[in-house]
Amino acid sequence: MLIVHVFIHVNPEDVEDFKAATLANVKNSLLEPGIARFDFLQDADPNKFVLVEAYRKPEDAAAHKDTPHYLVWRETVAPMMAEPRSSVKYTNIAPGEDGWDSISS
Repeated sequence: MLIVHVFIHVNPEDVEDFKAATLANVKNSLLEPGIARFDFLQDADPNKFVLVEAYRKPEDAAAHKDTPHYLVWRETVAPMMAEPRSSVKYTNIAPGEDGWDSISS
């Protein structure tokens, strides 16, 4: 598994539009067979967000970036960013791969 945390800082005036666009991306991303989880979190600072993306295989992350819903999201939210988004990649320790099915969305 590959787990990616994406850190996003949004312009204050764009927060609600960003949330709407990202919720649409999350909904469609969860339909991808290679995604075990796709969590959307808001920081205590309301302009900062984290996406926690759990992919079954590393190549599923690359496939996600080719989907129409991701491409629309990327273009829609790009002008809303207060700074470029960043990410950190992790490998899974627990739960085991079978355990992700029981906690998916």
